[in-house]
Amino acid sequence: MSARYFIWGGLALIALSMTGFGVWIFSLPPAQAAAEAPPVAQSEMDAMLASLGPPKRERPLVAIIGINDATETTDYLMPYGILRRADVADVVMVATEPGPVTLYPALRVEPDATIAEFDTQHPEGADYVIVPAMSRDDDPAALAWLRSQADKGATIVGICAGAKVVGAAGLLDGKQATTHWYYLKEMLARSPTITYVADRRIVVDGSRATTTGITASMPMMLTLIEAIAGREKAEAVARDLGLPQWDARHDSGAFKLTRPFATTVLANRMAFWNHEDVGIRLEPGMDEVSLALVADAWSRTYRSSVFTFAASTSAVVAANGVRVLPDRDTADLPDDRHVSTFPDLRPANALEATLRAIAKRYGERTTRIVAMQLEYPQSGEVR
Repeated sequence: MSARYFIWGGLALIALSMTGFGVWIFSLPPAQAAAEAPPVAQSEMDAMLASLGPPKRERPLVAIIGINDATETTDYLMPYGILRRADVADVVMVATEPGPVTLYPALRVEPDATIAEFDTQHPEGADYVIVPAMSRDDDPAALAWLRSQADKGATIVGICAGAKVVGAAGLLDGKQATTHWYYLKEMLARSPTITYVADRRIVVDGSRATTTGITASMPMMLTLIEAIAGREKAEAVARDLGLPQWDARHDSGAFKLTRPFATTVLANRMAFWNHEDVGIRLEPGMDEVSLALVADAWSRTYRSSVFTFAASTSAVVAANGVRVLPDRDTADLPDDRHVSTFPDLRPANALEATLRAIAKRYGERTTRIVAMQLEYPQSGEVR
């Protein structure tokens, strides 16, 4: 009897403490249906491609920077995997310090070089620097290196909330830009001279490019490939990725903090007894783009945490050279908690299959919060 009163008393205290939080949730807008993304004029696309042309080398050098303790999974791996499969540039994953890069919300990888090693090997700097989202925007080494690369003439590309890092380096002052919907106000508060451009997946202003959302690195890299090697090459890579089309179109109004989003996140977080680990088997030669998308999606349900496993904890080399470090050397899980990267599907289709698998396991509302975090227009295609 006393245990029952203790439980109900605890629940009452929680309810009282959350009263203000509940008022906040119900002040949020309801979900709204996605609208047709407004078109992007061909003249705007032409200007974008002209600005993104290789600034130095005929075969460009691309550096993707990460901080070792927390860099966004898809932002770091997808540009590397897409550009390497295109074979139109030399691509290097760099880190601010020696050792592995721990990605969030899942995976660990071995970078190709530190920023100091990169500078020694390439004193003239990169042609392009890709900047993923990072756990913090004020890493002194990352910011100083970005400024030095910009001074050497590199085009700086902020992926998703990586735009905040570019902004923190002072490289977006007075520029047009965009970023992930959740971090937009934060970016503009820190960098008030930025002009936000809505309804664009990609915004290019001179030698600075920014994108909306995590999955926007797909159209961004295809646009970069087109600027480097032409439309035909970009279309071939798009087919390999499973993308029927891509451009800068985006319906920004469909991505905002809503009541269904907040209540689903809260419900999934509070149901701690239903949280589970899910495992992804790492295989040599697997597609790192699919791996990144699948691991990222399953890690954003607020119901599941992803770990990777292989026969040993040695690095597993993916199709285009990413060296992924397994979390464990065994799964030790029932079969229904192994999740697939859908090796028979192209990466964009693997993401769609993953979202369907999440819906089947946790419900459509959870799938919608995953898509919202990825800023992914869930319509059967990536745009």
